[in-house]
Amino acid sequence: MPDSQLPPSRDWLDSTRPLPQTGDLRRSFKLLRRQADRLQRILEISQILTSTYDLDELLQMILAAATELTKTEAASILLLDEGGTELRFAATTGRDDLDKMLALRVPVESSLGGTILRSGEPMVFDDVQQDPRHFDGVDKQIAFESRSMLGVPLLVRDRPVGVLEALNKLDSSPFSEEDGQVLMTLAAQAAVAIENARLITALQKAYEQLNRVDQIKSDFIAIASHELRTPLGLILGYAAMLKEDLKNPDTSQQLDVVMNSALRLRDLIDDMVNVQHIEEGRARLVLTEFVLQEVVQRVVEATSELYTTKQQEMLVSLPSQPLSLMADREKITLVINNLLTNAIKFTDARGRIMVSAERKNGEMQVHVADTGAGIPARDVDRIFDRFFQVEPHLTRTHGGLGLGLAIAKGMIELHGGRIWVESVEGMGSRFSFSVPVSGPKEK
Repeated sequence: MPDSQLPPSRDWLDSTRPLPQTGDLRRSFKLLRRQADRLQRILEISQILTSTYDLDELLQMILAAATELTKTEAASILLLDEGGTELRFAATTGRDDLDKMLALRVPVESSLGGTILRSGEPMVFDDVQQDPRHFDGVDKQIAFESRSMLGVPLLVRDRPVGVLEALNKLDSSPFSEEDGQVLMTLAAQAAVAIENARLITALQKAYEQLNRVDQIKSDFIAIASHELRTPLGLILGYAAMLKEDLKNPDTSQQLDVVMNSALRLRDLIDDMVNVQHIEEGRARLVLTEFVLQEVVQRVVEATSELYTTKQQEMLVSLPSQPLSLMADREKITLVINNLLTNAIKFTDARGRIMVSAERKNGEMQVHVADTGAGIPARDVDRIFDRFFQVEPHLTRTHGGLGLGLAIAKGMIELHGGRIWVESVEGMGSRFSFSVPVSGPKEK
């Protein structure tokens, strides 16, 4: 059916309903167009607000939007202080005396801003100067006359965090309900944006503080290791000389205690230095080709006093075919030594230690298993963290700084390999690592 033949709407057939006038339609369209423009502008502002976490920049964006949408002379944002008794100016529009305003404090109990904050609702004050709640200290300080005000609370999860104020309509007209709705919508977005910016700032400060603590710890390791090396070297040197000169068995035994203690201290210092070099990226590989079985056997022999003292059984399973490896021999030796001494330490007397190696998928794998205490499931993911101890530090029975496994992890990753652990609490652990047979790939 052609458009011209469409039946008229039922509404227009109602003889009791007046026909809309052309002027009314124009005013309605004008109003709708203005509302649409405002909503479009709010949407644009919302997208801008979510694109930055710089708090000062956010506040200025919010104020510019507030004055634009409400057609006012000025706008301000006041945020509640930590004590909850005062509002402080966080930002204001286009004033040369901004520093003066930022220094001002507005009491919550006796001010228009505080009234808005406590009410949790938008409020209009048509004649600010005649309102006894007006805190005129602000106007006097900055030589500004507040005539009328529209204020809305900034709420985050129904908790008031501040107030957004628009001051003095440009055409001196009263604030409309539409002004209140627009400013309330903007305030809702602004409150979330401000809170997000605060959280990001707090996280950044916490991160910076952690970095400072980490730097202090690194500096301590560097200074302590440097200062301890010289006296320790003298102790070891003179103890060795005295042991050779003295024939008394009792004196020789006492010097053995001194020597062992000094050697233990040297190992701790070496661990701290190794961790520092790994963290700072100063650890370097010296690649040579060697047979892995020779390194494993050498470490097993070097630790024989430790496991024989505890009457532990040491089982070594190595293939007869030489396992040729291109790697840093000293660092691979250190890794195997750390894994083996760790297994001996956490395995009870008469327990069993098993060391094996194999070539698999172009990688060399080494495994160190034990029948020791095992690792609680909650600690498995943290076992390679530096300074981590499975035992509480106040009640632990085993010595060490908790650096051996962290060093092993760093050394293996330096080779382009990986290290992992399989463990069941009370049933022992199996530490393994793998490195490329032909050495780390070029980066």
